[in-house]
Amino acid sequence: MAFSFTREELEETARLVHRLVPPTPQHHWPLLSQRAGAEIFVKHENQTPLGAFKMRGGLVYMDSLKRREPDCPGVITATRGNHGQSVAFAAARASLRAVVVVPHGNSVEKNAAMRALGAELIEHGADFQAAFEHAVSLAEGEGLHLLPSYHPDLVRGVATYGLELFTACPDLDRVYVPIGLGSGISGVIAARDALGLKTQVIGVVAENAPAYALSFEQKKPVSTNSADTMADGVACRVPVPQAVEVILKGAERIVRVSEEEIKAAMRHYFTDTHNVAEGAAAAPLAACLKEKDSNAGQKVALILSGANVDLTLYRDVLMGAETHKETAT
Repeated sequence: MAFSFTREELEETARLVHRLVPPTPQHHWPLLSQRAGAEIFVKHENQTPLGAFKMRGGLVYMDSLKRREPDCPGVITATRGNHGQSVAFAAARASLRAVVVVPHGNSVEKNAAMRALGAELIEHGADFQAAFEHAVSLAEGEGLHLLPSYHPDLVRGVATYGLELFTACPDLDRVYVPIGLGSGISGVIAARDALGLKTQVIGVVAENAPAYALSFEQKKPVSTNSADTMADGVACRVPVPQAVEVILKGAERIVRVSEEEIKAAMRHYFTDTHNVAEGAAAAPLAACLKEKDSNAGQKVALILSGANVDLTLYRDVLMGAETHKETAT
């Protein structure tokens, strides 16, 4: 599945998204640039109304769903948090019931946020994949629309942040993007291609959740037995085949970063920019620093995809303490 949205299609989608999500800034940060040895621009998706990029896709998907299925009684999805917040937010505005399945041990604060947005929260299983499989069975039993974590409408929605970034900074040499299930990096690739740019798109995963890196290397979807990382937004063990296809065609490479590199990047974001970055959102900075030598003198963008990290975890990261993982194996 290759996405070939035109610039006009993405601009029309952006008008829909911008009704509720103002364009986010892309700031140049001198201290980060000094640390990385490159000209660094950060795309601040941590500054959306829900603190993450996902709500763009949720709004677009729900708009399409209401037109395709006007009598839809409600939706169900599985999530680690940001996707679920997006679905709950968009469903409430479409007057639809929203059921969200999360694994046991999920972020306490993300769970609270989803409930506050009107979601009916169900905890099931040890990780995202188990939660997703339970959501599939519940959708069939209750007649709910199963809203996936990866879909063309979701990609088209999140591609609007790529459109904003590339319109503001058309001369970027490369962009680092975290990979959870793949909508974010697919959207960046789609926006780059729609604008006819040559910017390298580099995916980032946690070393402890390498499914997409393995898939990229073997040129086919490769699952893992665990996704044992504190960065819940990239805790994937079963990649989406369509996303793998898009990444193989449009990404330059995928970089793996360690838990300690992710934590260090979270601290750097705070000290150098005073922005909160959840683990997945800090991973691109970690990868950029890991590739410091090859980035020398380059103009580089980092996708700061979200700020939704639990207080206790963030406090421990800032203090440099060892933390318990947020996701189960």
